[in-house]
Amino acid sequence: MNALDLPALAPDLEWITDSTRVHKFSQDFNWYSPVLKRQLEGLSAQVVARPKTQEEIAQVVSLCASHQVPLTLRGTGTGNYGQCVPLKGGVVLDLSAYNQFLGIRDGVATAQSGIRLIELDKAAKPLGYELRWIPSTFRSATLGGLYGGGFGGAGSITYGPIAAPGNIVSVKVMSMGVEPQIHTYRGQEALIYHHTYGTNGIVLELEVAMAPSIAWSEFLITFEDFEQALSFSSDLSVGSGYVKKEVALIASPIVGYFTALSEYLPSHRHAVVACIAPQSVTALKELALVHHGVVSYEKNAQEVHASQRTLIEYTWNHTTLHALKVDKTLTYIQTGFNPQRYKEQVLALQSLLNPEVMMHLEFIRTKEGLINCSGLQIVRYTSDERLQEIMQIHRDHGVQINNPHVYTVEDGKAGGQLNPEILRAKDRHDPQGLLNPGKLRTWSAPSVA
Repeated sequence: MNALDLPALAPDLEWITDSTRVHKFSQDFNWYSPVLKRQLEGLSAQVVARPKTQEEIAQVVSLCASHQVPLTLRGTGTGNYGQCVPLKGGVVLDLSAYNQFLGIRDGVATAQSGIRLIELDKAAKPLGYELRWIPSTFRSATLGGLYGGGFGGAGSITYGPIAAPGNIVSVKVMSMGVEPQIHTYRGQEALIYHHTYGTNGIVLELEVAMAPSIAWSEFLITFEDFEQALSFSSDLSVGSGYVKKEVALIASPIVGYFTALSEYLPSHRHAVVACIAPQSVTALKELALVHHGVVSYEKNAQEVHASQRTLIEYTWNHTTLHALKVDKTLTYIQTGFNPQRYKEQVLALQSLLNPEVMMHLEFIRTKEGLINCSGLQIVRYTSDERLQEIMQIHRDHGVQINNPHVYTVEDGKAGGQLNPEILRAKDRHDPQGLLNPGKLRTWSAPSVA
């Protein structure tokens, strides 16, 4: 059956069939990559379903399973790797209207997967909590979208990535079938559905551990010397007494792309973005002086709120977005350094590849609890071949590449390795292979006895 025939079978549901709108709902920010932009050009679902309840979700799932129609999950399309671009047409299941905040108990928030992160954070703060990690897309990104296709964000300097033990308490998952089943997975089992692009189950609800709410101050500290900026960032990140939410090193000439902040960022200087608790502000300024840094921008939480602008929207992949607004020929890579020698690796690659590769580092705590930096370096794109060479140079220096120029789950992860439990979950919840087909390269349908 053609996907366009499904709305007539469930006329009470909200469907989108206009081809222009359907195409829009079939896209994300994959155009950050010139490779993905070419590969995914023109791909689209045939129809979009926008359920508001679990019952409506089950109705769409049952229809698709009954008629062998592919189903691709979508939050608000803020991903960069083609996670929600349907390779096989069919239906896009837009979950952004399934968005209720369900409460907080003992520091654990429960919410439906379509809730926007900003709304979850707003609901939590009067109760004394905030999200442990906020990506730069927090105004539009959904909780389920971050879980299904994201990594972490501001806050990962303290709490690590989403996959760090203790961050995700449980997920409620619906299977893909004529009679959809609901399962709840806790702890490490819940992570089997993390960063799998909605290929092995439909995540309905999440329980996430929260952080105490803090009135964060925001700073820009600039440096003449790159190594001093790196040392400052490292010392601030490692220092156990600094209460922090975000530490990002954004090297020159990237700062020149931040046109709205130009008065605070001389183009020849390197910048560090820091979000710091009020009790750590004095110590931050003392550390900046030690490393010959200049505080060029400072706002307390009340001033940040009044300005309607946060420096978090200049970090993580918003750094790339600001650069692309100025120069559309740029692209980026994603890198993971070695926590035992990241400074040595960064300095070597800065010397070797700058200015073709512009250094942008996000300081984080690893899943194992070590301070490290994750790179979102901006690249002056010339060819696919040179892009591969640049990534190989990083690998040759012992730096992990999480390739943002591929749309399959395995190939975007280090070394193409995938937890076998992810594939087994696919077998259990989607034996027909209808969920986001083509994104799990190593999965094949179970043989029928």
